[in-house]
Amino acid sequence: MTRAVDDEDENPRQLIPAKVLGNGERVLVTDIVDPFSIRGDDLTKIRGLDANAKRRRSRKLEKAYTGHEDAATKRDEVEGQIDAYNLFGVVLPKYNLDYLAKIYEMSSPHYAAVKAKVANIAGLGFDFVLTHAMQRKLSDANDAKKERMRKQLDNTKEDVYGWLDDCNSEDTFSETLIKVWTDYEVMGNGYLEIGRTLGGQVGYIGHIPASTMRIRKERDGYVQMVSNRVKFFRNFGEDTPDQLGNDPRPNEIIHIKKYSPTSQYYGVPDIVAAQQAVVGNEFAARFNLDYFENKAVPRYVIVVKGGSFNSAGEQNLLEFFETGLKGRNHRTIYIPLPADETDKKTSFEMKPVEAGTQDSSFVNYRRGNLSDILMAHRVPVSKVSMAENVSLAASRDADKNFKEQVCRPEQKMFEKKINRIIGEVTDIFRLKLNELVLTDEDTQSKIDERDLRWGKTTVNEIRAAKGQSPLPWGDKQATMGGALTGEDAAKEESKNAKVAASQAQAQAEATAQAQGSRARDQERSSNATDSAGEGRNEQGAGRTTA
Repeated sequence: MTRAVDDEDENPRQLIPAKVLGNGERVLVTDIVDPFSIRGDDLTKIRGLDANAKRRRSRKLEKAYTGHEDAATKRDEVEGQIDAYNLFGVVLPKYNLDYLAKIYEMSSPHYAAVKAKVANIAGLGFDFVLTHAMQRKLSDANDAKKERMRKQLDNTKEDVYGWLDDCNSEDTFSETLIKVWTDYEVMGNGYLEIGRTLGGQVGYIGHIPASTMRIRKERDGYVQMVSNRVKFFRNFGEDTPDQLGNDPRPNEIIHIKKYSPTSQYYGVPDIVAAQQAVVGNEFAARFNLDYFENKAVPRYVIVVKGGSFNSAGEQNLLEFFETGLKGRNHRTIYIPLPADETDKKTSFEMKPVEAGTQDSSFVNYRRGNLSDILMAHRVPVSKVSMAENVSLAASRDADKNFKEQVCRPEQKMFEKKINRIIGEVTDIFRLKLNELVLTDEDTQSKIDERDLRWGKTTVNEIRAAKGQSPLPWGDKQATMGGALTGEDAAKEESKNAKVAASQAQAQAEATAQAQGSRARDQERSSNATDSAGEGRNEQGAGRTTA
C-alpha cells in the first residue's frame, strides 16, 4: 500500500508526495508502485539490456563489497540504495506519474476540464497550409504558372495526408495527437515516438504513455520500462547510440512538457495547483456514500398503543436497528406500546421519520472545489457543464478568453513540435491545428465581405480557409471600395462570361459606393444589434449613460 512520505524517509522513490496524497493511510489510490523503484534481485530480472549494460549493472551491485570481510552487510546496503533510477541514469519525477494518471479518472471536474482542453486544442483536426516562402513564390508567379503550381500543390498535399495515414496502422494522426495531449494535460508530459526506415526517413509516428517514460540525467535520451523490460529512445534528430541495449537504430522522441520552475526535467500538470480541492472532493463524496451505506433510520414508524411489548420484542427491535436497517433504510418498523393510564383504548399511528428530501453534505464546499479545479485549468464552466446564473454575453467572453489565452498559445507550441517532423518530409507545407470557432456563419460572411471590399484578402484565400478549391480568377485583389482595376477587369471579361458577370457586379458595387447609395446599408450593418450572433450583457452591465 502506498503511504505518505516522512521527512526521515531516505527512500521515497516509489511513494507519493504527501501534499498530493492526503493524510497517512487515508489514501485515495492504493497499490501505486513506481516501476523504476525496484531494487536488489529485481534489478537482475530486467530484460532488454545488452551484455555491456548487464556488466555495468553487476559492477554497480558488487563494487561496494568485493574484497571486504563484511561483504553481506555491504551488499545489503548497496542493494538498498541502487535502483533503476541510478542504474539507468534517469531522473526521478517530482510527482508520482501513476498517481496523476489515477486522479484523472477519480475527479469528474478534472476529467471534464482535461477533455475540454484536449478537444479544443488537439481534437479539432488539422490542415496543411503553405509556408511563407511558398506563399511568396506563388504570389510572384504569373497567371499561367500560378495555375500549374496550384495543381501541383494540391497533389502534394494529398500525398502528405496519405503519408501521415501510413505512419501508423493502428491510430490516425489525430488520435495520436489527442493521446499525446491528454498525457500532457494529465501528467504534464507528452511523448511523440518517431521511427525511421532503413533509409533514414520518418516511417512511424505514435504515442508512448508518459507514465512509463523517464528522462536521462545527461539529456541524451529517454528510458521506458514496461513489465521489467527497458527500452532506450534518443532525442529527435540526434544519432545517440543505444545506451542500454544493442539496437542500431533506436526510435526517437519529441518531448512536450508543461513548464514549471520547480522541475527542470519534467513538466508539472495544472491540477497540482488544485490538489487539495481534488482530495477534498473525494473525501466529501466518500462521506456521502458512507451516509447512505450505513444509514439506519427507517422511513416510517408504526406505533400501536395498547399492544404488548415484551423482552423478545425489545431484542428484535435492537437487532432491527443494528443489522436490519444498515443499507436498507426504506424499511418500516412496527413498535407496540402500552396504552396511557388515562386512556385504555388501542390507537394506531404512522409517523414519518425522514420523509423529506435528503440533501448531500458539503454542497458549498464541493462547489468551491469545482471553481478551484477549473481555475487551475483555466477552463470556463460553460465548457464542462451547465453554467448557473451566467449570461450569454459572459459565456461568450469566457469562450473568447479560453481560445486566445489557453487554446491558441498551446496550439502554436504543439504545431512547432510537430512541424519538426513535417519539415523532414516537405518544405512546402506546415501543419496547422484547427482553431475553436466563435463566430457563426452569418457573422463570418460579413467579415469576409468587408475584407474583400477593402482588398485585405482574395476570394481564393477565403475559399482555402473553408477547404474549397481555388477559382481561376480568385487571386485578383480588389481596390479600395471594392472595384477591380480597369486593366484587370478587361482581362477577366475576355476569359469567359462568368468572370465578366462577376466583374460587372463588382463595378456596379463600386459605383453604388461612390454615389453613397450603400451608405445606409453600411450604417445599418455597423449599428446592428447583437441578435446577429453576439450575446447581450446581463442587467446592470455594459455601457451606461448619465
